[in-house]
Amino acid sequence: MGIILIIAIVGLAVWLLSQNHEMGKGVFATANPAKVESALEILRKRYASGDIDRDEYETRRRDLAGV
Repeated sequence: MGIILIIAIVGLAVWLLSQNHEMGKGVFATANPAKVESALEILRKRYASGDIDRDEYETRRRDLAGV
């Protein structure tokens, strides 16, 4: 009887995780690559909007190029 309960609990957990994954918010969900911006794109936007000056932009761009 105890083994059946354990199997049922494990099965329920697997089912719940798969349901959350299908909804896009589960443990196994991944980010949508089309919506992910690269660090360089973010840096360019910050420079264009005036959040950072040219010196900081150039320094960070060189740092990112070395990565």
